[in-house]
Amino acid sequence: MIESNSSNRIVPWIALAIRETAAKAVTFCEYMNWCLYHPEFGYYMNTRPKVGKEGDFYTSSSITPVMGEMLANRIKAWADEDSRSSACTVTEWGAGTGKLARALLDKLARAWPDLYERLEYWIIEKSEYHRQLLLQELAAHSGKIRMWREDEWSQQPCPERMFMFSNELLDAFPVHRVRQNHGRLMESWVAWDEDSQALTERWEPCSNNQLYHYLQADSIELKESQEAEINLLAERWVRQAAEWLSPGSCLLTIDYGDLAAEIYAPHRMKGTLMCYYRHEAQDNPLIYPGEQDITSHVNFSACMRAGRLGGMVTEQWTTQKQFLVEQGILNELQNHASRDPFSPVARKNRAIRQLLLSDGMSELFKVLIQRKL
Repeated sequence: MIESNSSNRIVPWIALAIRETAAKAVTFCEYMNWCLYHPEFGYYMNTRPKVGKEGDFYTSSSITPVMGEMLANRIKAWADEDSRSSACTVTEWGAGTGKLARALLDKLARAWPDLYERLEYWIIEKSEYHRQLLLQELAAHSGKIRMWREDEWSQQPCPERMFMFSNELLDAFPVHRVRQNHGRLMESWVAWDEDSQALTERWEPCSNNQLYHYLQADSIELKESQEAEINLLAERWVRQAAEWLSPGSCLLTIDYGDLAAEIYAPHRMKGTLMCYYRHEAQDNPLIYPGEQDITSHVNFSACMRAGRLGGMVTEQWTTQKQFLVEQGILNELQNHASRDPFSPVARKNRAIRQLLLSDGMSELFKVLIQRKL
């Protein structure tokens, strides 16, 4: 039994929604979707800061503009591959505050003005709050920006060549939670306990065939009592993007995760689900609904498989650290004689080292590049 934050506005809404279901409960996936994406109360939809000192976590783009600059280098290399085409359209999914987009566009405008001149930058962003932030952050590049909602982008014809990317997007897709119990696969549901006025979890026999098929596709065999997350939406997202993209287009995915053999390894008995609230990590998703980030590691094996089904091939699979090195991040380090630790050069050098070395995060984050045939 978990006590809920009764002051949170989404709690009464969730309690009422659960009461109205026939089962008096909803799958964890539906609950997570409410917590993160409810139009008014959802974590990613409300106006409270999420990233940086005032938020709940840091991202690579909130630490330094170098990540955006390295992506700009990769886009330049991709654009140079086909000298016959003048088209250059870049799409970013889930651009958030726009800091990554700004660093990327600033670098293209500064280093390769000819490429920047023919560039069109598409942004697909679900949150109205973040769309407003993006307009402010990217005001200097407003002539290059086209912004779409999630239900709009696939209705547009894909440009001749597209470079589509996401950074820490798939880990925030709602997931199903499962557990192996005496030879049966069980699924997590969330209910509302009227006596204690609290959210509670219950495990029911799994009746969703998609979850069985997902596990079978990667030959995943959970151990007794092992819990795991299944991200059907990430697989669907990659497949849909792959089918929509035109030949020669790239899909670059940056996220923390690994291949199925590691994500569902026996040592991960409690799965990978984590929550972040005020820069503290914990694994209880039933507290602070709508006020904390809920994430799980991305199964990149499923992403590769979905890409193949959509007509893509895996061009590169590597760590974020290796990707950044290949894009020239070490060339950004500068020698300096200043003793001021807060000088621009010192701060940039420190940010680069943090990206490459801090807590092993750059090894945990992976980069998958898929290309449409």
